[in-house]
Formats: sequence, C-alpha cells, structure tokens
Amino acid sequence: MVLSVSRRTDIPNYYAEWFYNRIKEGFLYVRNPMNSHQISKINLSPDVVDCIVFWTKNPENMLLGLDKLRDYSYYFQFTLTGYGRDIEPGIPHKRKYMIEVFRRLSDMIGHDRVVWRYDPILFNDRYTQAYHLKAFREIAENLRGYTDRVVISFVDLYAKIKRNMESLKLYQPADQEMRIFAEKLAEIAEENHMLIEACAERIDLKKAGIRRGSCIDKGLIEKMIGCGIEGSKDKNQREECGCLESVEVGTYNTCKNGCKYCYANFSSERVKSITERYDVKSPLLCGRIGPEDVVTERKVKSLKTGQLRIFAP
Repeated sequence: MVLSVSRRTDIPNYYAEWFYNRIKEGFLYVRNPMNSHQISKINLSPDVVDCIVFWTKNPENMLLGLDKLRDYSYYFQFTLTGYGRDIEPGIPHKRKYMIEVFRRLSDMIGHDRVVWRYDPILFNDRYTQAYHLKAFREIAENLRGYTDRVVISFVDLYAKIKRNMESLKLYQPADQEMRIFAEKLAEIAEENHMLIEACAERIDLKKAGIRRGSCIDKGLIEKMIGCGIEGSKDKNQREECGCLESVEVGTYNTCKNGCKYCYANFSSERVKSITERYDVKSPLLCGRIGPEDVVTERKVKSLKTGQLRIFAP
C-alpha cells in the first residue's frame, strides 16, 4: 500500500502531531467523502505501508519528528511557487523563509526524496509569463543541488473554485503559446540539473522537453525501496493522471493554507467549522465518531513483488 498524505489537505503543515500519533498507534480512520457515515480503519504497520507520499507547502512542523518515520520509506511533494499572499495567503514568504525550509528538509532526508512542485501555473495581469519565468529561475537556482526533479502543471478551473478565482481575472494562453513557455521552463530546469515533468496535463509537452510525470511515482518508489511494486493506475484520479494507486488519508475542508486555486476547500466558513473539531489524539482527522457512523477495516496489503532490482547510483 502507498499512503497519500494528502491530496485533500496539508497534513505536514497543520496536522503533523496528529499524524505522528497515528503512526505510534498504528492505525487511523478516514471518513468517506461520498458517504459521511462510512469510515475506514487503515492499518499503518510498516509491513503493509510500502511508501508514504507527503504533499505540502510547508513541512516545517514535521521536521523535528522525522525520526518517528524511520521504519517507513517516504518522500515529499513540496509545492513552492512565486505567488504572493493574494493567491497563497497562508504561506510564509518564499524567498525569506520557505526556500530555507526546503533546503533543511533536503539536507535531512536527501535531495532525491524531495520533489519540487511549481504548480499550478496561472496567468493574469500580475502573474504573467515573464513573472513566472523569473520566479521559476530564482527558485530553481536556490534549490540547485537540493532536488533532482520539478513538477509543473497549469491551473484547472474546477467548477467549485471558479468563484474564488473570479477576482483574479485569469486568462488561458493558446496551446502553442503554452508549449513555448514550457520549453523555457525546461531550459531553466536543465541548467539547474533538474528533471522536469508535467502533472496530468491535457496537452503533450514532450516536444518542449517535458515528459509526463506521476506524483505517486511507481519508478521512484521502486528505486527507494529496492524492489518491484505491483499496482495499477489510480482509477480515482483524472484520465491524464499517471499516479500509482494509493490510499488517501486526508479530509476535505481542513486545509488552512487558503490558496485561491484549491479544489479541496469549499468555503472558508466550512474550513473553520470543521477544523475546530481537530483533536491530536483522535484517530479521525478533524472529527469524531457519531452514533450513526459505521467503521469498517479496509483490507490493505503490501504491493511489493519481493523481486529485488538493481538501480544505477
């Protein structure tokens, strides 16, 4: 089993203590977002967790406790963009603070286990192509040697985030214009010794020097754990997504980063209401078991094939 922590919320930033408690206890609960009274119990034993993939914009709250993950393989998807507080209001200053956090994490766990995400890329009168190229270059130069890989994607205007985005007055470049822009990003990445990949993009950027990537990357996980993985494409993700199947442990409407492009929060009022229920000792993130809830143990297992593979250093 690959554990996704989490596409739905920034657990490393806001719920690190809860997650470490869950690791200690050996299990957690996840409420089904499609059926609120259905709860799954997830076994967190290292015997069944092949890899943990963390998604975050600020993992600082996890750093002092990383020794608690010594029995697990894991890596971080670390989003670091050039946006200001008009787009990402809950994130500390990138140049003054977040670049150093990225470097600290890389120094602690290795540059091959921290993936830089510059996404989503959106365009308006402030965040122009020129702005992004300048920001991308500055961040790339500061992260040179601290990561091997950068992932990009262009913003998708989901119906439920359009209201949050209206004030930003976004525009969408034509496909060929996006390819030319992407080619310039690829050149910057190469200059800084980074492999650049695109996440679930509808347009093919291969000619721009950008291959299709997978955030939950089967090849990367196999390299980390030293053996093969048997698993399928995640059927719960978009058609363009190439991620390996995983078990998602997050909860919608619990991320306090407040990003304008976020699809996992429906409203700030909903977030405030749900996060008030946060209890670091509860097996359920930001919630409690009610009388009508049904808890069922989810059947999970290791996906390892047991066949060792030899990778070049």
